Amino acid sequence: VAARLGPAAAGVAALGAFLGHIYPVWLKFRGGKGVATFLGVLAALEPRAALVFAVVWLGVAFATRYSSLAALVGSLAAGLSMFALGRPALGNLVVLLVVILFWKHRDNIRRLRMGAESKIGRKG
Repeated sequence: VAARLGPAAAGVAALGAFLGHIYPVWLKFRGGKGVATFLGVLAALEPRAALVFAVVWLGVAFATRYSSLAALVGSLAAGLSMFALGRPALGNLVVLLVVILFWKHRDNIRRLRMGAESKIGRKG
């Protein structure tokens, strides 16, 4: 998309894809696959930021066994990496996506703070 219509159109498409997956109509705007779509958006717009996300996600998940924490820290690292990579316009878009991810994961954040979040590999 970016090659034909420009980076602004790619950003709009990325935002639309992300919102459409995080607030899916067929699930009455609940649920969705926001983190997976976030990673897909990163891979399309700036593969190096996607790599940052993946490395941070793996490190945090391995160290803590909390997928939700890994996703939140990875998304934050990816957002910051956009600025370090010299992509401030895309960085602003990614920061918006990160804010939405944090909002959608507020229950996970509460459970993490209470020590009640489920860990990778454990039931319940």
